[in-house]
Amino acid sequence: MLLLDPCIPKAWQGFEISYRHRSARYEITVENPGGVSRGVAGWTLDGVAQPTPPPGSPARMSLVDDGATHHVRVILGDPK
Repeated sequence: MLLLDPCIPKAWQGFEISYRHRSARYEITVENPGGVSRGVAGWTLDGVAQPTPPPGSPARMSLVDDGATHHVRVILGDPK
């Protein structure tokens, strides 16, 4: 399980990170369109919207060992 709860300076527009879990790779992009420092407004895994966590809680992502590259997009802001 990977917890997604980025905390960055408000001035950052976002960042990218590559994370390896056994044979799988996760390309994680964090976007900060509202200039906030934290809070997950929404996120996707391989283009599929995932449940938005309650305010103040991290997004929880199960990791798989499937040899594939997965794409994760996290949008910072207040959950709607």
